[in-house]
Amino acid sequence: MSHGKQFTLYSHKGGPNGWKVAFVLEELGLTYESVYLEFSKNEQKAPEFLKLCPNGRIPALVDHKNGDFVVWESNAIIQYIVDKYDTEHKISVAPGTDEYYTQLQWLYFQASGQGPYFGQAGWFMFYHQEKLPSAIERYRAEIKRVLGVLESVLSKQEYLVANRVTIADLSFVPWNIAAATRLLENFDFEKEFPATAKWHKALFERPAVKKAWAEREKVLAADQ
Repeated sequence: MSHGKQFTLYSHKGGPNGWKVAFVLEELGLTYESVYLEFSKNEQKAPEFLKLCPNGRIPALVDHKNGDFVVWESNAIIQYIVDKYDTEHKISVAPGTDEYYTQLQWLYFQASGQGPYFGQAGWFMFYHQEKLPSAIERYRAEIKRVLGVLESVLSKQEYLVANRVTIADLSFVPWNIAAATRLLENFDFEKEFPATAKWHKALFERPAVKKAWAEREKVLAADQ
């Protein structure tokens, strides 16, 4: 560990999933160094990275304070961070409580319901070798279905768990930004999903989130 910080976060400059982890690290004031892998060079499939993450995808986190322990899969990383280091439960709830499992439920939903469908929309819109309108339509419909699930809950309560911000809420932010800015056409977030838009705006205004996102904009701008 040459950089002297507690964590090394293997991430990607543009991809949403690494930034979820950055949000949580920033919220807890934990020190980390980000290593941004270049997908165009297939660095996520390089043998040295596969030793850390056999799935060959970002993010992966190395905890130098815990014997260089490695965790991969973004929401597993997030859960690890708060279970080990959010002892005051600033952005998490106590293990073993009912609310802990509600928090886990939303993390699983984000990982299985939001990320893959939003990501597939992006793939078929921007990267697939041929345009497949039926695929784009399917995944855009799934984006709105997921937002509808959130709306059904957030129209009745301010946050997903425990009436306060937790990792459950923070995990949704980057992909929601992608949906609102790139993945949906003629989309009026506040009109179509007002409670979810209000929740998202409140999360995005948090200093830790703004700090991490400003870093994202900085590293992306450096490539232009």
